[in-house]
This record gives sequence, structure tokens and C-alpha cells, in this order.
Amino acid sequence: MDKALEHLGEELKGLRTGRASTALVGGLMVESYGQMLPLKQVATINTPDARTIAITPWDRSVLPAVEKVIRETQSLGLNPNNDGSTIRLNVPPLTEERRRDLVKNLGEKVEACHITLRNIRHDILNDVKRLEKDKQATQDDVKFAETELNKKIDQYRVKIDAIEKAKAAEIMQV
Repeated sequence: MDKALEHLGEELKGLRTGRASTALVGGLMVESYGQMLPLKQVATINTPDARTIAITPWDRSVLPAVEKVIRETQSLGLNPNNDGSTIRLNVPPLTEERRRDLVKNLGEKVEACHITLRNIRHDILNDVKRLEKDKQATQDDVKFAETELNKKIDQYRVKIDAIEKAKAAEIMQV
């Protein structure tokens, strides 16, 4: 469950909030020497100011592949400027419509996290019921495990909802 929350946090770092962040492009997969690698492993990524991301590949032969990946990534909506050694991305201010789309995308990521929690709950309950079937646990043990598991799941749902609310407020802030 902690890993599901951690994964959600990583996913949310990639959502654009109107200011430049290296997390927006750091996880993009780029082909380098015949392998697909995350951009942060083939280039230096920094933010010289609040509206610009600068990407400097360690090997200039990777530059066209990086540029292509950024152009093709629809969720970014950024247009790379290549000066021969560095790619600069100007992060424009978000429009109201784009902010609403991002909040919608946020909801999809949060729902995926909720589904993961439900799957974890289902797997644990199946394990407990298997123990009962093998006579290693009583019905009371199963009920107790189910009750405790539901309490734990509810705690994580509250955390997820708080994260969602904070990120939505951050995205909608002008």
C-alpha cells in the first residue's frame, strides 16, 4: 500500500502545474545506443528559470531522439527549441481548459491508485480465506483480518484523497 502511494506521488510529479519542473520530462523514455533509457540517464535536465527547462544530452547524437520524444508526448504539449547542444522547453502558462484537463488526468491517476488498493485488499482476503480453508485460521480470525484490513485501506484512501485535493488546488491556482 505504501508503494501504491509512492507510485502515485511519482506519477503526480509529472503533471504540469504551470511552472517548469525537471519531473515533467525526466521519465520520458529515449532511445540511446539501441536501448530505451529514461531521459534523466542520458542528459542533464535543469530549470534556469520558472518557465524554462533546459536539456543537455551528454552525447549530441541523442539530441534528435530527445527532441522527437518530447514532440510526440501529447500530455506535455511542449515544443522543443534545439540550438545544437541544448534543447530548451518554454513552459507556457496554463489555460483554464488545460487546467481542467490536468485535473481530469489527476482523477484518472488517483482512481488507478484506488484500484491498486482494491486489488491488494482482494489478494490479502483470498490468502486469509485460503488459510481458513486449510484449517490454519478460524472464522473469527478471518473476520478480524477483514475488519483490520478495511480500517487500513480506509486510512490509505484518506491519504490519497488528501494528496488529490492538494494537487488539484495546485493545478487550478493561477
